[in-house]
Amino acid sequence: MFVLASVVDGARIGPVEVNKIFGGLLARRFLRLVESPETTIDYHNGPVMEGSNGTLPVYIIWYGDFNGTDTTAVRDFFASFSPAADGSVTDVAKWWDVTTRFKDATGASVARYVTLVGEVNDTYSLGKSLNNSNIEELVQSSLSVFPADPNAVYFVLTAADVQVEGFCMNSCASHFATSPSSTNGLQLPYAWVGNAKDQCPGMCAWPFAQPSYMPAQVDMPLPPNGNVGVDGVIVHIAYMLAGTATNPFNNAFYQGDAAAPLEAGTACVGSFGVGSYSGYPGDLKKDVITGSKYNANGVNDRKFLLPALWDPDSRKCTPLAV
Repeated sequence: MFVLASVVDGARIGPVEVNKIFGGLLARRFLRLVESPETTIDYHNGPVMEGSNGTLPVYIIWYGDFNGTDTTAVRDFFASFSPAADGSVTDVAKWWDVTTRFKDATGASVARYVTLVGEVNDTYSLGKSLNNSNIEELVQSSLSVFPADPNAVYFVLTAADVQVEGFCMNSCASHFATSPSSTNGLQLPYAWVGNAKDQCPGMCAWPFAQPSYMPAQVDMPLPPNGNVGVDGVIVHIAYMLAGTATNPFNNAFYQGDAAAPLEAGTACVGSFGVGSYSGYPGDLKKDVITGSKYNANGVNDRKFLLPALWDPDSRKCTPLAV
């Protein structure tokens, strides 16, 4: 079970719980506010996710009540990783290109493309209050529909009315791997992201919502897809996708103690543009029609705000150019 990240005014969220399961290092990592250390990510000899034929498959478990507008925004985000018929690529694909520079000891690099290949809806089968083990149960249950693929990432996305253990207290998202004993001897990488719209937007949908502990800001960025909750979800999907791909089993690329690692995205948490600092996401583009802030164009005229990633070539956090 693996890492999670959260953004609160540019600060990191560091560890509060670690579980190790024999037969594989399955450390559950939660983040809470700590001072930002120097950004240096080291390699620890484990594999990265090269996917299948250069593509990283993604499966989504929609847990709870999601409206069509929100699900379409997430689908368009994942559709933005692949090149168009004319060979052109989106800003989302350019953002992801940083992760392909991570190579493991076998010479394998992170998959160049990401593709959403399956979805399933779960209308509160485990109720509206979940603990951490319930997230893995949902992944296990999805295998009646999805294949058990250790080269894929399974996302559990919980709706705004679902409470998850630790959510809004010390976590906004997390990534793990299943216990081999529960999935036919396979460790399946999976991630959870919660919709913070009604529970803690200032913590888990920053910079689109005002944190309660910060002085009031007059010019909070408007979310590019018009919904603080879903735009916050997409930010954290981006963190979790980058972290899972470069450190799927807690033994590849991370900074610091394995019990409290910072990864490709979370090492740069809170930075979205050039000139970012605590409480300021950096220089962003502004939509002339809606006034929303973003840094990445996607398919279907979508706009997204994506976090800076740690670049193994430059060895520093690198936001998308605006």
